[in-house]
Amino acid sequence: MFLGIHDSAMKYHPAQKEIMDVISANTTEDGMYMMPSAPTKKEQQDMMEGMIGKPWATVIYHKSMSGEMTMRMIRGFLVDLFLVISLIYVLTRGGIPITRRAFAGGVALGLFTFLWGPYTGRIWFDLPWHMIQGDLIDAIVAWGLCGLWVGWWLNRK
Repeated sequence: MFLGIHDSAMKYHPAQKEIMDVISANTTEDGMYMMPSAPTKKEQQDMMEGMIGKPWATVIYHKSMSGEMTMRMIRGFLVDLFLVISLIYVLTRGGIPITRRAFAGGVALGLFTFLWGPYTGRIWFDLPWHMIQGDLIDAIVAWGLCGLWVGWWLNRK
């Protein structure tokens, strides 16, 4: 990409044309697919046991590629600006009780991890929302609970 920092993140496959032809002919919806998989949770669980030690793949499929960079750059800048403002907010809340500060800091850290990670993937690689929404919930809940615990721990007597 731009500076080459992430070049090793994606590999070239010599049979990519044939693979894309098969995927495009058989896939109608954008999304992330795990292969092999099954249509129901029960079938997926049954399949997992038999898949141990065998090959598998994840594919993020898009019907069309967008070359639009301006909006991606703007969204990336706005996310970074939000992160800086959030950090300043968290670091300057001296008059607020420690329990509330710790919780707010935990939630902010959860947002930081989500926005800097999975959401950045959505900006640059059009990751489908269904792929990253669990990451948002994980980040907010886990870091929010951590903030509650830290607030309790720092406030104990």
